[in-house]
Amino acid sequence: MLSIGAVVLFAAAVVAIVRGHAQWHLVPPLIWVHLATILVATALTPVMLLRVRGDRRHRTIGKVWIAAMLATAITSLFIHVSGTGRFSVIHLLSLWTLVQVPLIWWTARHHNVARHRRAVHGMVIGALLVAGFFTFPFHRLLGTWLFG
Repeated sequence: MLSIGAVVLFAAAVVAIVRGHAQWHLVPPLIWVHLATILVATALTPVMLLRVRGDRRHRTIGKVWIAAMLATAITSLFIHVSGTGRFSVIHLLSLWTLVQVPLIWWTARHHNVARHRRAVHGMVIGALLVAGFFTFPFHRLLGTWLFG
């Protein structure tokens, strides 16, 4: 189910970006970096969840996923929809991600498979799917591009 959610979110984001092409020039570079990193993480999520785990390829893809998640969280700290320097509830999720992602790496590195799996599932649900859902309503960029 998590993989399906990631695929749906990825597809919706790509469709929104394509539909918003007339406004691309208005989007600041920071937003493009944020979108790129989250698209990488979202695209890799089903690959990571559905293929063989624990081999070299899984570890390599996992490192890219971790880097993308960290970059997404860091860039989001500089995105302020409600005004310059004003943090919103979504920024709490970014801070949680900055703590949780290194923990995901650490649990994998120390072969704590059960904890690693729970942490990854929590991150996919919270930081990708829930946060991704909230990028579409409330007059946010992707929602405006997708729904008009």
